[in-house]
Amino acid sequence: MKVFQVRQSATGAILWTGAALNEVAALDAMAHEAGYYDFSDLPGHVTAGGLVAEAVKH
Repeated sequence: MKVFQVRQSATGAILWTGAALNEVAALDAMAHEAGYYDFSDLPGHVTAGGLVAEAVKH
């Protein structure tokens, strides 16, 4: 597993850091830890500026 950071593209704010299999799994894990079922359930104001998941450690 890799360690990913999920950032809000517009602000550069780090929203989540943790282990995941890939970028999609990282976005789902971030949403789940925030209390949502998965990435698709996040409110628009969170995703409006775009989110990016990047591997930071292998």
